[in-house]
Amino acid sequence: MTSTSQAPQAARSPQPDHLGHVIFITAAAAMGGFLFGYDSSVINGATVAIQHRFDVDANMLGWIIATALLGCALGAAIAGRIADRIGRIRCMQIAAVLFAASSVGSALPFAAWDLTLWRLVGGIGIGMASVIGPAYIAEVAPPAYRGRLASFQQAAIVIGIAVSQLVNWGILNMADGDQRGELAGLEAWQWMLGVMLVPAVLYGLLSFAIPESPRYLISVGRLADAKKVLTEVEGTGIDADARAAEIEDAMRREHKPTFKDLLGKVGFLPIVWVGIGLSVFQQLVGINVIFYYSNQLWQSIGHDPTSSFLYSFETSIVNIVGTVIAMIFVDRIGRKPLALIGSAGMAIALFTMAWAFSYRSGSGDNVSLPDTQGIVALVAANAFVLFFALSWGVVVWVLLGEIFPGRIRAAALGVAASAQWLANFAITKTFPSMSEWSLTGSYVIYGAFAALSIPFVLKFVRETKGKTLEEMG
Repeated sequence: MTSTSQAPQAARSPQPDHLGHVIFITAAAAMGGFLFGYDSSVINGATVAIQHRFDVDANMLGWIIATALLGCALGAAIAGRIADRIGRIRCMQIAAVLFAASSVGSALPFAAWDLTLWRLVGGIGIGMASVIGPAYIAEVAPPAYRGRLASFQQAAIVIGIAVSQLVNWGILNMADGDQRGELAGLEAWQWMLGVMLVPAVLYGLLSFAIPESPRYLISVGRLADAKKVLTEVEGTGIDADARAAEIEDAMRREHKPTFKDLLGKVGFLPIVWVGIGLSVFQQLVGINVIFYYSNQLWQSIGHDPTSSFLYSFETSIVNIVGTVIAMIFVDRIGRKPLALIGSAGMAIALFTMAWAFSYRSGSGDNVSLPDTQGIVALVAANAFVLFFALSWGVVVWVLLGEIFPGRIRAAALGVAASAQWLANFAITKTFPSMSEWSLTGSYVIYGAFAALSIPFVLKFVRETKGKTLEEMG
């Protein structure tokens, strides 16, 4: 947390002598976001093969896919304590090791439960990386560039999703379009999961090339090292002694929030409930169904595996475009208008998908949509992702960082993030069974949540555009 006394010094901070190096440091830390996005989407290419390989039903498939999210919740919960005790860099390295182990174990499972366990291990690493990356960037980035550099995390997530889809498509092509086709002694889906080792190792190696957070160094008494890092990232023109003193003073005066601080008359304080609502609605619209199950979805309506992978990659590109749009406009038109535009667009797209899937005919592996409805379903799916990415995908994280009073911000963010992981788990776990029940019904439910988010935003969410964090208290 940055004290208001830092503002004058921050305003005087010159451009770093080596801005390119600062960008490198930020990008290295944001690799945790890349792993988050990559892991979120890479399993998409393996769902059909996993179901056939281990002969599991929809319920068990949901557990295999969604268990990683329980690991994410655990990793996110313990990351802060680990980072405070042994440092931000060591926390990144632990996350990289867990993810690397998960990638190897997931590629070489001998049973469904074994694969589920390795997914849990990887989830813990992802959860740790998803917390420590933004925290480290905020602590290292020069004040004048903090906002732009902080956006690297979200950009890395959507790029990770796109890259995983592209890699999966390449592997599938080498296997002649068969997810269970053999490549060098392993099935194609095993290579898809095993390739995750590459970004995990890269993340680990990059962590050795970046400095420790000056905030952590000061907290453990390494003042000289902290001043060296501050000079490295903020420029030789700063008064390193003064900056270190400001950070030390801010840390002494910080209030460490506890769970008790969040309690109100009805469970939590009203503003905490707003944060939980934002997190839950972000997931209940079903966005991760697209990224976890889109290959299975398109194959279920008659598209061949290669085409379904291309559609999934195309959706990832749409996700990147939408994220860029949000980053451009979130400070121009405001958080609430962007969220409302996204909610309306998502609701229309989801109800359109429900209509298109109502024309599905056939059963088992022999199903199809009429040409018109097939095109409509594809366009609507991409529209849904676009409206989500340009609104709730970015706006929720911006709001969660702004709406809470300073005295409870850290604790309230933890509760809201946990709610988001749990909602993500619920949606991911239930979709295979829901899709067997009715794809149309599933998308009607997701569309209903998108529509309900409109009155929620109008009534409970305050606009934070142009306001200081202190004004939100």
